[in-house]
This record gives sequence, structure tokens and C-alpha cells, in this order.
Amino acid sequence: MADSIFIVRGTNKKPASSEALTRYFTENKDSSGSLFIGYPIIGTPDGRYPVDALLVSPDKGIVVFDLIEGIHPGDYEARQDDVANKLESRLKTHRELTARRNLLVPIHTVSFAPGIHDIRGSVKSAEYPIVNFDTLGECLEQLDWPEAEEDIYKAVLSAIQSISTIRKSRTKRVVTKEDSRGGKLKRLEDSIATLDNLQGKAVIETVDGVQRIRGLAGSGKTIVLALKAAYLHAQHPEWRIAVTFNTRSLKGQFRRFINNFALDQTGEEPDWDKVRIVNAWGAPGGDDRDGIYYEFCRAHEIEYLDFRAAKQAFERGSEFAGSCERALGQMNSNKPLYDAVLVDEAQDFPPVFLRLCYELLDEHRRLVYAYDELQNLSGTSLPPPEEIFGRDADDRPRVQFDAPKPGRPRQDIILDKCYRNSRPVLATAHALGFGIYREPSKPNKLGLVQMFDHAQLWEDIGYRVKSGDLKDGSEVVLCRTEESSPLFLEEHSPIDDLIEFHCFKTEEAQTRWLTKAIRDNIEADELRHDDIMVINPDPVTTREKLGIVRRQLLELGIGSHLAGVDTDPDIFFKQETASVTFTGIYRAKGNEAGMVYIVNAQDCHSAFWNLASIRNRLFTAITRSKAWVRVLGVGEDMKKLKEEYEKLKNQSFELHFRYPTEEERKQLAIVHRDMSAAERRRLETREKDLIDLINDLESGKVYPEDLDDALVARLRRLLKKKG
Repeated sequence: MADSIFIVRGTNKKPASSEALTRYFTENKDSSGSLFIGYPIIGTPDGRYPVDALLVSPDKGIVVFDLIEGIHPGDYEARQDDVANKLESRLKTHRELTARRNLLVPIHTVSFAPGIHDIRGSVKSAEYPIVNFDTLGECLEQLDWPEAEEDIYKAVLSAIQSISTIRKSRTKRVVTKEDSRGGKLKRLEDSIATLDNLQGKAVIETVDGVQRIRGLAGSGKTIVLALKAAYLHAQHPEWRIAVTFNTRSLKGQFRRFINNFALDQTGEEPDWDKVRIVNAWGAPGGDDRDGIYYEFCRAHEIEYLDFRAAKQAFERGSEFAGSCERALGQMNSNKPLYDAVLVDEAQDFPPVFLRLCYELLDEHRRLVYAYDELQNLSGTSLPPPEEIFGRDADDRPRVQFDAPKPGRPRQDIILDKCYRNSRPVLATAHALGFGIYREPSKPNKLGLVQMFDHAQLWEDIGYRVKSGDLKDGSEVVLCRTEESSPLFLEEHSPIDDLIEFHCFKTEEAQTRWLTKAIRDNIEADELRHDDIMVINPDPVTTREKLGIVRRQLLELGIGSHLAGVDTDPDIFFKQETASVTFTGIYRAKGNEAGMVYIVNAQDCHSAFWNLASIRNRLFTAITRSKAWVRVLGVGEDMKKLKEEYEKLKNQSFELHFRYPTEEERKQLAIVHRDMSAAERRRLETREKDLIDLINDLESGKVYPEDLDDALVARLRRLLKKKG
């Protein structure tokens, strides 16, 4: 293990000593472990007990710091006893950290008083060390953990972070065969026991102002936001905090995560009047129907538009954006409702919604938004913060992310590790989502469907350049590393079992295969019903296409439900009954399952309209899988989609392509852009008119001389430019 201290800065009421402790570990590189400032918070019979600072070290165990502001140490011996006893009691609730009645990791206590220069005069007993900046190193050298074990160290980190508690499965997993799919899934879930360094920072570190968290599907954005909301609530129970999102089925997940964390940290359930999980749009009718936009309108006495009214007022697809824009335009003065707002799935919201959230905050503007560029199902990307939040009266950006500074909370965090999808599954999702190995429809044209405008994003999300150059017009080979795609995610099963593509002649054959596969998963593989998710990528046809599969499963005695249709909109997995989840792509977002079946994938191969968004649906569907994914489809388009996968597999799941130039990226954005039904009808009408004109010219009904010379010249220039 490399010698370095990873510092995570939470908040406490001792800023000077916290800053000095952080500076010490920043300047002294000869230790290793994780230093938490203002964390954890321990629940006691007397209420919440925040720990000033705590070091978890692989060779020292736990070092708890009693931080002293100023020059008066007070009764520091009693404080050391108090914090050690409380922490030991909490850790002993984790059976993996105890042997009989003994804790397997030592707890050392140190009082740190950087303001006391003659510290030796304050020492009362060697059992209760008190140090300043100059003597801290000497004290730490005397602390050790003679029976240190890597597994116990990781278990301690997990317990401190409360992750093992929070990640508890919805229902108990019963496994009789260690090598069954159920057994493998259990081991996978047990392996993801701690937050990585960046996740830990994202949870605990909060800035006064806007913070952005970006990451792949499966990088932990949702759990990070849930833990962040719970941590802020534990630290500042008086704050009013809102958590909002796009996918309704995430509501229950957020509530479960926040509740588990609060119980584990503080021993108390959250005050749900203070930390609120609310919809984005909302409507009148009480807390369950409340939403950010509705609250904004109510607070500012602005007319609220429901979806029906918004449809009449704004273009299709712009209903929410138009409603938010209109509300902001009618706002006379800022009326803050929250101390912090956390937004998940920000890529699926119009940017103006983030600005509306910003205006609901007090002067500290604590807004945290998390998103994944590639899961945007609307085909547009979030602009930079300077553009989202506008400019002030002096024409300066209201929000601008500064470069990271050592020891300071980050405003912009990128989570590059993927803990859900294995390397082959994630590379498959990216290859198909971008069309890396797609055959171009015309000679000398690109097969690509879309591409990042900023090539650096590939490295930001965990890819490494194996060969070539990651720049416009250059050939490049990208691969994922063990660091960004942990090996344990793929080592449990052969690659040919992790991913399967199946092409059928008819939908009936697809249905028969799927029905048998689900029955085998439950009867032979020891998978629970809620380990299985069946996704139809086209939201319009989901109920019709999945109905026949569900009927055949019912005949076999296997229950199922269509998420958001047979259940409350906030429910995705059923907990009270054994039921396989069937879903359209929009409700699938934010959720995950061990075995994912994607049906009718042929619809994602090619389309005359909106191909980028349609490929994004396939990307999102594949990345729902924690272990295995089955991509099913019918006909020639499915064969072509499978061929793309085979090319990727033959390249060892590496991405080989020529990075498109800026002009080519603009062309991709035009060719595969989203169009509304009205726009498509208009284009079809214009094409028909053009065809009629060409036919008339060819037949002699119209002569070229009949046409206006200026119009012909303009048309010639446009067609030449296109060629």
C-alpha cells in the first residue's frame, strides 16, 4: 500500500485546528490511510455525537483526534475516554470487527492543540497524549497495530463509512450452491464494501456554492448523493435539504439509503420535514405530490402549469423547460426555501431547472448536481456552469469552477471507477452507444453515431490511450484499466457468459427463449425475482411488447410487474411479493439488477430519425447490469447489431476508431439529431415537394429556365457544400 494520507474534509466547529491537522498530513507524506475531518457522527442516548477528526490507518488502526481551538485544553482526558468508548461501542455492532468480546482494531486517542506552543507543560499522562503541530509526528510514530490485516482494515473503513449497512439487499439472499449465479452475485455485492477516495470526498466535502459530480453509470452517483444528503442532515439538523431526480422509481431508493445511513450514524431516523425527497415538477396535493417547480411557483406566487397546460403553452419536448423559464421570468425577488439542494440525473433535466433550484437556495447557494453525459436520453448535453447559471450585474459568471487546491473541497468531481458494470459490459455499452464498430450507411461516411466534443472526457471516465492519439482526425485505441474497472466484476464468470447477443427469426421465438431463461434463473441459478430486469428500449411499445412474455411467465407460476404501470410510480422492484421487473427504458434509469434482458434490441441498430438518442437507450439498458446481460432481437438489424459486438469482442473489448474532426462531429450532431414529430412531418413535406419538382424537371413539365436563377444558384451552393 502506497504511503499517503487521503484527506476528506467534512465540517465541524473547530476550523483552525482542523486546518492545522490537514496541513500536517498534507506536508508529511510518510503515513498512509484516510483522514476524515468532521466525520463520523455517532448516535448516543444523549443525541448525535460528532467526531472532530479520525484517521483510519492500515498500520496504526484508528486514531481519533480531539481537536482543541485556542490555548485552553480543558478536560481533554475525559473527552478522549468519551470518544473512544462511543466509537468502540459503535464498531462492536459489526460482527466482522470482533473476536469474542474484543475489537480487532486498536483505537488510539490524541488531543491536538496547534495553538499551544509549550505543549509539554499541558501533558498530564502518557496514556492521554496531547500534542501540537511540532510533536504530532513523534506521537504517531509510537502508535501501531501489531496484528494488522488488510481485510480488517477494509472492514473498518466500510463500518466507518456505513456502506455495509446502506448497501443491504432489499430482501435476504439465500444461497445453497456457492457457484450458482445467486452465489456469485452475493460475493459481488460483498466486494463493494467501501467507498473509493473520490466517492468519499464527494459524500463528505461540501462547498459553499455549486458542486458538480460527474460519473459513469454504476460509478455510485446516486448513493453518493443520498449519503451526502444524510451527512449534511446529521451535521446540520436545522438545515432544510431537498433531494430531487428525474426517475420516479429512485424515490424509494433515496429514502432507504438516507434512512439507513442516518440510523447507522446517529441512531435516529431522519427528520423528513427537514430532508425532503421531492419530485422535480410536482403538483398540488400534499407532500407526496410536492415538487421543486411547484414549490417555486407557490413561494413566489407565480401561476403553476401542470403538464397539460404546459403542452398547450410550449413546443413538444420543451414543456418543463418552458415552464421553468416562464417561472424564473416572473420572479420578482429571491425567496429561499432550502439550505441545500441535491439533483440526481441532471443530464435529463433542462439546464434552466438547475437555475431554478439555484434560486431556491439561501445566500450560500449549496447546489450539488450529478450526471452522466452518456445517459442523456433526450439527445442534448448539459452546458458548462457559466452558461447554466448566467452572469451577474458586472457580467461575471455567477458560477465558475476553480482549479482544485490541496486540502480544499473540490467543486467538480469526476467518478471514474465503475462498480456496477464489468469491463466487457461497459465497453460493449460504449461501443454500441457511440457506434464505434457500426458500418457506415454510405461510402466515405462515418459509422459513428455521436462523439464527445472534448476528447479528454474519455480519460476522465476511466479509459486509457493504448495507442495512437486522442485528438481530432487521429487513429486511437482506448482500453479500460484494472483501476477504473475492477477485475472482480468480470472474474466471476467467463466473458461469453457475462454478455450474450441472441438473434431470432420471430418475436415468438424471442419470447419462448426469454421465458425459459427466466425460469432457469429462478429455479436453477438461485437468482431472486428482483435480481432480474427485462427492458424494452422503445417506451412507446413497452406495454404491448412485454405483455405476451409476462403472460407466458404467469402460466409457469412466475409473477411479474410492469414498473410504474402495475405499481405506484415510485416503485420499481416489488419487495412484498416475488415478482420479476419488466420496464421501459425511462423507468429503468438509476436502477440495477444482476441479470438484465434487453428485448427488441434491433430497434436500436438504425433509424432514420433520432439515432443518437436511440443508441443512448441501448447504452443505458446495458449498463443496468451488475453481472450478466442478454441482448435479444429479431431480424437483419439485430444481426448487424450483433456483428458490431463481435468486432468489439475480437478487439479484446478495446475501442479502435478515428477521432472525428470538429466538422465531422457537427455533421454527426446534425444527421443523428432529435426531431419532434412536427419537425419530421415538415421535413417529409419538403422532401415530397423536392421529389415532385425533380420529377417535373425530368419529365419536361417544368424547365430549368422556369426557375429563378438566384434560387437555383443558392440550391447549387448548398448541395455543393453538402457533398
